[in-house]
Amino acid sequence: MKILIVDDEPKILEIVKAYLTASNYEVIEACNGLDALKALTEEPDLVVLDLMLPDLSGLDVCRRLRQQSNVPIIMLTAKSAEEDILTGLKVGADDYLVKPFSPKELVARIGTVLRRVNPVLPTALLFKDLIIQPETRQVFLDETEVNLTATEFTLLETLAKRPHQLFTREQLIEQIKGDDFDGFDRAIDSHIKNLRQKLGDNPRKPTYIMTVHGSGYRFGCL
Repeated sequence: MKILIVDDEPKILEIVKAYLTASNYEVIEACNGLDALKALTEEPDLVVLDLMLPDLSGLDVCRRLRQQSNVPIIMLTAKSAEEDILTGLKVGADDYLVKPFSPKELVARIGTVLRRVNPVLPTALLFKDLIIQPETRQVFLDETEVNLTATEFTLLETLAKRPHQLFTREQLIEQIKGDDFDGFDRAIDSHIKNLRQKLGDNPRKPTYIMTVHGSGYRFGCL
């Protein structure tokens, strides 16, 4: 999906583009309001729009966008006053984020807004500093992508979709058949060990994957 980013700060454009590209979005950039309006011809699926721009204000751009398109808009603003936020929402923004912001949170907000207008999109799983994106099979921890094998990702996704539910080794085997699983239940323990290492999860005091002795595993993050 295409995301149009409108901001006159090159560093913000660079960082946001990197995070969105890592999440498999196609990124279109504009550094002012007039370029943003022209970029509509590329039919973006969502616009990330800064409120403070050098030519047209973000509010003016938002108004003009709404005259041409129903594309979802997330407004970035350094102004946290309630009146400014309400004004942005009244002229057509779908959501807002106050600067400085976490790129990870922006990616999550984009996913939320896109799912609102297109409910068939899969939902990202968010736990503390951990983001699991089923649609792209990506995992981010503290805003850094974690490289998982197909089996490790399937295990993590299975556990995280049902927090606190106990999964036996046999149930986990059933979930990952077809992912080159090597066929005996204790191999699950090796995959869990590798997964914990990649997530920085101390097995003696885990944050994410809990061992239920004699039974199996559960995802324990609150």
